[in-house]
Amino acid sequence: MVFGIPELKDERGSRAWASDGVVQEAVRQITAETDAYVITDVCMCEYTEHGHCGLLEDHAEADPDLTVRNDETLDLLGNIAVSHARAGADMVAPSGMLDGMVGAIRDALDADGHENLPIMSYAAKFESAFYGPFRDAADGAPAFGDRRHYQMDPANAREARREVELDVQQGADVLMVKPALPYLDVVRSVREDHNLPVAAYNVSGEYAMLHAAAEQGWLELEEVAYESLLSIKRAGADLILTYFAEDLADQL
Repeated sequence: MVFGIPELKDERGSRAWASDGVVQEAVRQITAETDAYVITDVCMCEYTEHGHCGLLEDHAEADPDLTVRNDETLDLLGNIAVSHARAGADMVAPSGMLDGMVGAIRDALDADGHENLPIMSYAAKFESAFYGPFRDAADGAPAFGDRRHYQMDPANAREARREVELDVQQGADVLMVKPALPYLDVVRSVREDHNLPVAAYNVSGEYAMLHAAAEQGWLELEEVAYESLLSIKRAGADLILTYFAEDLADQL
């Protein structure tokens, strides 16, 4: 799973779809040197100066209810996905939770000859406090405001199910729930509602809190890591994205 941090950012996030962008170059190197299955994150938050997942409305910085220009951003997400496909990605994963993103990316990929490239949609991505360690490491927090107007309300599981259904209708091939552990009920409901593969993202905060407890001597790290991943599997996940992958892959 490849997520890029560019050297340069701008208002439109234009490095996100550059043919020589950080993700595009990384995918070429990975596919040339390994047989790894490469999934790329399709979003703009790391490429925009403001840190949001798309183009912003005018005067957004002064507006507490700032909004992303959803429809204008969709075309750019299509450009990003196509650039990843041309670089050799095996799957693309739109993560911005923008309305219509799966359909726009599917259309763009098909028009460029990538009809068989699958899409793993972050179909139920919550505006969560568990992303903190990753955002610190990647300098990925928004420069102002938050992402609550396009990511999911943690209290609203029914809306999450509706969002997932819309992504299915638009052609998603894999359905992602993020984060995993605080939302196992959503993982279970997506598994029961749909026959597509279900993915769950065991995010940085979930990973970090187990490490912190183990460093204090309160928990045995490998055991609780395994048990936490087992709970995600038991809830219905077919795929798990986790920072424990390298540590536990052989055991699993």
